[in-house]
Amino acid sequence: MKNLARILALALCLCMMASCAFAASASTRIKDIAKIQGVRSNQLMGYGLVVGLDGTGDSDKMTQTVQSIGNMMKDFGVVIDTNGLKAKNIASVIVTATLPPFIREGDTIDITVSSIGDAKSLQGGTLLQTPLKAGNGNVYAVGMGAVSTGGFSAGRSGSSAQKNFPTVGTIPNGAIVENSVEDEGLGANGTLSLSLNKSDFTTANRIVQSINSQFGGIARAANPGRVDITVPAYYRKNIVGFVSNLEELSVTPDNIAKVVVNERTGTIVMGGNVAVDSIAITQGSLSIKIQKDIEVDQPPPFSMGSTVITDTTDTTVEESKGNSIVLPATSNVNDIVGALNAVGATPRDVISILQAIKAAGALHADLEII
Repeated sequence: MKNLARILALALCLCMMASCAFAASASTRIKDIAKIQGVRSNQLMGYGLVVGLDGTGDSDKMTQTVQSIGNMMKDFGVVIDTNGLKAKNIASVIVTATLPPFIREGDTIDITVSSIGDAKSLQGGTLLQTPLKAGNGNVYAVGMGAVSTGGFSAGRSGSSAQKNFPTVGTIPNGAIVENSVEDEGLGANGTLSLSLNKSDFTTANRIVQSINSQFGGIARAANPGRVDITVPAYYRKNIVGFVSNLEELSVTPDNIAKVVVNERTGTIVMGGNVAVDSIAITQGSLSIKIQKDIEVDQPPPFSMGSTVITDTTDTTVEESKGNSIVLPATSNVNDIVGALNAVGATPRDVISILQAIKAAGALHADLEII
């Protein structure tokens, strides 16, 4: 009776898994799987000084900090001897930021401030005016303001405590944009291009079909990663509205069959389009235990014998009964994993069996081990 209940439970589990595995892929918006080509951000970086630190700045060994202080003071008409300058209240930093698309002069962006010397903390410091340059060497923003670290470092007499990383901080809206990235205008020449987040022939073709069914034959897939679109004449003066309607169109993306396995946690994640040929699996375990003992033999009293020490080894071999599973060609990985779990296979056993199925050529999917 127990065996019958177990078989029925296993059958119900496999049916539920199979129905999930063969479910249709989720439909999503074009906006979530592609972007308008040319709409991109730019990285900015600059070198600056953080002042006002409570003795947690760079040491005198950081020559770049001392030189930077001297150069800054010269700009204000003050000439000082940098040999005797103490920089413990100042830290040299690298300032980074991201310039979003379509941002204009006068807008503000967030910046990140990171120590490049041996400063202990930037807490309470103020970043001096720092030009931020792009990869082409041009200045696009200028940053300045009070640094917020979100952490602290305190210590005295050999005892210390630290939270987060006090040598890295942020300044919300800390940089003012001075120059914008010029563009010719979105769709100015009457064309747009979509860049797929993940190149795929089928997905690109489905995007073309979805667009053409809504707007007519205006889309063409140039390659698996790009779809070229001709803007309809009645949308030429309303590019934003056209792109908004375009991004809301639904598409069912396609992906290659893949099984992702995490050996450290025993986690197995698979797609619903994974197929497996007819296979037979035997799962069992072999346990070998070797125990070594030392025996001491003492001679009888008043005899001429001597003490003898003997090493004895006891070997025990235990092998559990192997469980055999036969699955037809219509089975998928969900069926295999469910059946193996039912017969007591551990997650590591399941991972090893999946690797063996892939090596045998019966698993029609990419097996990725992370």
